[in-house]
Formats: sequence, C-alpha cells, structure tokens
Amino acid sequence: MTPMSRGVAHESEVLVRQLEGRLSTLRATRARLGSAPDDLDLAEQLVATLRRLIADTAHASATDRGRVRAAVHYFVGLRNARDSVRFHRTLADDVRVVHEMVRGLTP
Repeated sequence: MTPMSRGVAHESEVLVRQLEGRLSTLRATRARLGSAPDDLDLAEQLVATLRRLIADTAHASATDRGRVRAAVHYFVGLRNARDSVRFHRTLADDVRVVHEMVRGLTP
C-alpha cells in the first residue's frame, strides 16, 4: 500500500467514525427527547449514502474526495460548531445541502 493510499484509507476511516458519532448523538437525542422516528430513519439513510460515497471515492480525484469530505463535515457539524445555526437546521435541510454538495461527482 502506498503512503497516499494509506492516507486516503485513514481519512476514510476518520470520516466514517465522524458519521457514526453524529448518528449516535441523534439516536441518544431521540431516546431522550422522543423525536420523530422518521428523523432517525432519514439520518440513517443519509449516513448510509455518505458511507457509500466515502468508499466509492476512495480512489477518485482529490476534488471528489474533498466534496465528500465537506459533505460529511457539514452533516456532522464540524464547521461553525459553536454557531447556533447548527441547531436550527433540520435533517431535511442537511439532506438537501449534502445532495447539492456531492451532485456531479465524477462517476
């Protein structure tokens, strides 16, 4: 395995762990606050899609990997984590924005 492919593999593992952490948080919040089951289903579908994109772009261009990485970071809330805007977004908003971010990935 080349150093570059090890780096991409590590990055992929980190992104998947970030997705799993966000999903765990959503599950805990649902259990505590009783949010709608549809919200959790939507989040699980989005995480599954992002996981597939991480795997599918592991050997893609740096641009495509960057778009997927940005979509994951958006969903997990790594950007502007201290900004209260994160708490006003719905999962439907996340799905819409993530879709826009990854639309047009090179097949």
